[in-house]
Amino acid sequence: MQGMVLTPHFRGPMKYRIDCGRVIASSIASATAHRLRYGPAMPGWNWTVEVGTLIIRNHLRAAFAQPDVAEHRRFLDCMVLDSPLLKQISTTDVSENDVRGSWHIPANPSPVTLLYLHGGGFAFYPKDSYRNLIALITLAANTSTFAVDYRLTPEHPFPAALDDARAAYRWLLKRGTPPGQIVIAGDSAGGNLTLTLLCDLRDRGLPLPALGIGLSPATEFDNIRPSMTANEHSDWITGHMALVWRDWYCRPEQRSLPLISPIHANLRDLPPIYIQAGRAEILYDSIAAFAIEAKSQGAHVTLESWPSMNHVFQFFGHDAPQSSEALRRIKEVVAQSVREPIAR
Repeated sequence: MQGMVLTPHFRGPMKYRIDCGRVIASSIASATAHRLRYGPAMPGWNWTVEVGTLIIRNHLRAAFAQPDVAEHRRFLDCMVLDSPLLKQISTTDVSENDVRGSWHIPANPSPVTLLYLHGGGFAFYPKDSYRNLIALITLAANTSTFAVDYRLTPEHPFPAALDDARAAYRWLLKRGTPPGQIVIAGDSAGGNLTLTLLCDLRDRGLPLPALGIGLSPATEFDNIRPSMTANEHSDWITGHMALVWRDWYCRPEQRSLPLISPIHANLRDLPPIYIQAGRAEILYDSIAAFAIEAKSQGAHVTLESWPSMNHVFQFFGHDAPQSSEALRRIKEVVAQSVREPIAR
């Protein structure tokens, strides 16, 4: 399939533009030189994955070096990634009462609505770059996708993001969207919100969606497993970043709450849950432990993992065979799980 051909451009303060350009140039040079001398950094990585991983890692580290979270966001927003995929999607912003977000709709969508919860450690949402991942998932699943612009930490800790996700789901129901035609999906922190929202909706007696999809979901905040450090060399987020985001999201005494760490939740009577993860990401051990716990409770959960791939590797789209396969599987799982509407 055709690759994404991501094209970066810069905006915002000139200092940040220059710094972002340096991050990209130095990352490309470093990854390419290492690859030419030693081969792939990880088995199965092509040049796109290797360079892309280093660019994202260095860009995040440069953002974390800024003096406060507002500057973190300004730095991340400085680099915008465009791709031809965006021309296949119509995007419309929404702000209605307590619901904020954007519709991402392909030319001929199926009847399925996807409620998407973005990652970013609950703290960041560089929208213009995130549109590429949302477009990839939207086109793969052929859905009308509503991406929630939930409140961010540290200004708005738990339960603000979960409250906003629930409000968006209620809003879809109020608009007449059948719950059996809704899929809730999210990556990283958004994957956490996907899992906790399913539990929250069940406990409140609300109609449940057809399916939940978690891409590299954060599943526990009260435990640090070996992959948190063992996989740092292959991932683009670090254990330090994960712990900072955790501390912004919740207080220490809240870390084991089921609606924060879904590994401790009652996972019975939920819709099917489909999870994708890379075995080279720092969260992998926690994700695998969640899947084991869910199955022990009789939950309908499927975990599919890819060797050597890192956090939210679906971002690489059709420029990496592993990501292309993952997107194909999302398409298949959505098609298998969502009921077709009954003709009247």
